Amino acid sequence: MRVFPTRRLRALRKAMLGVVGLTGFLVVWQLIPTLGLINPLYLPYVTDVLARLLEQFVDLAFWRRLGSTMTSWAIGLTVATVAAVVLGTVVGLVPFLRRATHTMVEFLRPIPSVALIPLAVLMFGIQREAALVIIIYASFWQVFVQVIYGVADVDVVARDTARSFGLTRREQLSHLVLPTTLPYLMTGLRLAAAVALILAITAEMVIGNPGLGRMIELSRSSGDAAGLYALVVVTGLLGLVVNIVFRFVERRVLSWHQSVRGEEPL
Repeated sequence: MRVFPTRRLRALRKAMLGVVGLTGFLVVWQLIPTLGLINPLYLPYVTDVLARLLEQFVDLAFWRRLGSTMTSWAIGLTVATVAAVVLGTVVGLVPFLRRATHTMVEFLRPIPSVALIPLAVLMFGIQREAALVIIIYASFWQVFVQVIYGVADVDVVARDTARSFGLTRREQLSHLVLPTTLPYLMTGLRLAAAVALILAITAEMVIGNPGLGRMIELSRSSGDAAGLYALVVVTGLLGLVVNIVFRFVERRVLSWHQSVRGEEPL
């Protein structure tokens, strides 16, 4: 039974369908202003946007702004992940803490991160730290909740068996809790990465930190529609790359897990 060629064909077909869909989207985009359905002042021609995109790619200032955005993203995601893993593991392992913090978590988690922007600016001014507050807060809950669920999902029979064999607390964490929690953690990390990118750009737009968000806001205020759409396309590409990278990492880390073994490759 030739499995690998079949998987390659499926992956190739999926890639071809993606190319066809993207081409169709670009053609429709080009036709909308050409046919006068929307004024080109508000929806520029796709050719103009792509030309402006190429200009941005050869502009050193653009790459500096992109680096600033990704730096805030990376710092915020790292701090949020470390804090969420530590606190989530502790809370998940202690049933009393899980019950005691449930109401507080359900109250704090739905609070929109952008609502904290005035507080962050009041605390740190127009600095990167203000943006990090928003990024960390939004990303933290994505990982924290998943870790709690993962730790709580440890099989009771397996836990009792580990205790009966005399496994230490550290051995139980590494051989029982970690393998059970890892799929939840990777899901939370992938979600947090996307949320962190969204909030990094949003914070720059609202607070005014240097970065892609600030460039988008400047393009909007100056009426540069082509530049605005070009930067929006860049943010979309960033989100796509982040998702692909974290999906790749997830597949490698969880190659032993049944959820990945039966999954078609990207």
